[in-house]
Amino acid sequence: MTPELPPMIASDNHPFAPFVRILGKGKKGSRDLTQDEAQAAMGMILRDDVLPEQLGAFLMLLRIKEESPAEIAGFCAAVQAHWPLPDISVDIDWSCYAGKRRHIPWLVLSQRLLADMGYRQCIHGTRGHTVDRLYVQDAYDYLGWPVLKSLEELADWDPGTPSFLPLDVLSPRLESIIQLRRVLGLRSPVHSFSRLLNPFAAPTVLQAIFHPGYHSIHQGASALLNYPSALVIKGDGGEFERNPDAELTLYWARHGETSETTLPALFARRHVKPESLDLDDLVRLWKGDLQDEYAEAAVLSTAALAIMAHEQWTFDSALQRVQTAWEDRDRTRR
Repeated sequence: MTPELPPMIASDNHPFAPFVRILGKGKKGSRDLTQDEAQAAMGMILRDDVLPEQLGAFLMLLRIKEESPAEIAGFCAAVQAHWPLPDISVDIDWSCYAGKRRHIPWLVLSQRLLADMGYRQCIHGTRGHTVDRLYVQDAYDYLGWPVLKSLEELADWDPGTPSFLPLDVLSPRLESIIQLRRVLGLRSPVHSFSRLLNPFAAPTVLQAIFHPGYHSIHQGASALLNYPSALVIKGDGGEFERNPDAELTLYWARHGETSETTLPALFARRHVKPESLDLDDLVRLWKGDLQDEYAEAAVLSTAALAIMAHEQWTFDSALQRVQTAWEDRDRTRR
């Protein structure tokens, strides 16, 4: 059922105007949108029932105040109701929207390893909204791994094989809004809530943040969306990839309940970041031609977090399982 719109302020107002007014009525008069209001507003945006001026004002008002968990959940619910997607079964939903700056995206080898272990993953995201970053899709292109180009390709997709699903296939409208970053000079709420979209209702949802404070927003939204198991971390560069040099807090949302656990750093001393980024190191590490303890720890511990979330295992048990799979991997496969 489509949520009801808030009461009209005046009979001649545009139907989207009340949502802008709720957010922009000043320090004392403005407030957060309710989850129903957020869902209704995003539904209008997806149907292109808003003017460009309204969309810009709406996005920036949200950006200034920061989105609430209810707003994020409402936006996600609107997109999920809007999608004409095929019915595909996946185990793990893995969002990749940030891009990497200090390290190459080692997480793609975690995804390869998990696929070889039998986990079906929906790996979705975007690229190009921020300069000087390496995106997960860039790595997939470099490795020659599948990047889905259309809804028709999606219908024949096998989630048992690592494949990248671009946001412009899932939702061209949301992709166009993300790319407004270069016009507005700021990220929009779409950068945040796209991480929680979970297009195929996977029981396990992995998402990462970088900026402090957003972990509780994503955790709370995941709880409102009642995902069976959602894990939020501060990932390297904002991607769901563990930095093994740092202590890591895990922000859980399971069936509406939230909790936190903390894992110690895997190394006593931090590693020096590489002077340059070379995607060929992904191939070399997989084949065993590159010895890099930071990279290997990032791959294995990131995969272990995914299994920990999906299987409800301890981190040590998941890591042991991943280490065995890594030792037994097919090194001839690109």
